[in-house]
Amino acid sequence: MKNYKITHLRELENESIYVIREVVAQFEKPTMLFSGGKDSIIMFHLARKAFWPAKVPFPLLHIDTGHNFQETLDYRDGLMKETGTTCIVSLVQDSIDSGRVVEETGVNASRNKLQTVTLLDAIEKNKFDCAMGGGRRDEEKARAKERFFSHRDEFGQWDPKNQRPELWNIFNGKKRIGEHFRVFPISNWTEMDVWQYILLENIPIPNLYFNHKRKVFNRDGVWLAYAPFMQLKPNEKVEEKDVRCRTIGDITCTGVTLSKASTLEEIIKEIAATRITERGGRADDKRSETAMEDRKKEGYF
Repeated sequence: MKNYKITHLRELENESIYVIREVVAQFEKPTMLFSGGKDSIIMFHLARKAFWPAKVPFPLLHIDTGHNFQETLDYRDGLMKETGTTCIVSLVQDSIDSGRVVEETGVNASRNKLQTVTLLDAIEKNKFDCAMGGGRRDEEKARAKERFFSHRDEFGQWDPKNQRPELWNIFNGKKRIGEHFRVFPISNWTEMDVWQYILLENIPIPNLYFNHKRKVFNRDGVWLAYAPFMQLKPNEKVEEKDVRCRTIGDITCTGVTLSKASTLEEIIKEIAATRITERGGRADDKRSETAMEDRKKEGYF
């Protein structure tokens, strides 16, 4: 990797570590959202660097839809055991069973939107005053409106028109009782930065990101991984293809990419050549023109 690229990645690394340390300095009970996806993996890696040789001084929080890829759950459990880190798992199924949310039905049913209530309940139950997330400004247009420190009101909602200025990396974490913050330490990273950093730091990631054979089906031009609980339309058929994931979430809405890339170097070359955005295969973003922003206003990641 060329020296100027390494310098750029180290500058991003230093900025993210600074933000994470600011969170610990300003908040009494922070947490870090962890899904087992590449963004949360490098965010946790940065947190470990920020406080090394001590352990990360806050727990992780995973909102489990019950429809996750098993590979990410196995990766999460292995990483927590290896690092001795506490990971609190809150289940969307519990929210369904308690009547807090109603499960969607039909061929396009997904639990992705239901995560919002489970997340807000977990923040309230554990009295977290800050939740760090792996959102990046290049992911989706609503993400680009976020500050590093993103205020949430007492209902967990976000107002994109009422955010605090962040001049000279001075962050304002002041809040009233019942309010909390979402903080995005890797906000200035791009998808390419993430992959190059994973290569530079030799960070282990789930095998979902590399070429593997999987049962998939095509829906409206997007290849989706097949799971037994998913309902197919009459014209859809399950096939086995060579695929990999660019982004990982709930199986029902996470598109996969037809790909032969089996190494980090091949993934980086593939991303450099593609004209499809990282979230171009996310079915949940296609529900409306403002799908992501609407969910964020309600308290989504």
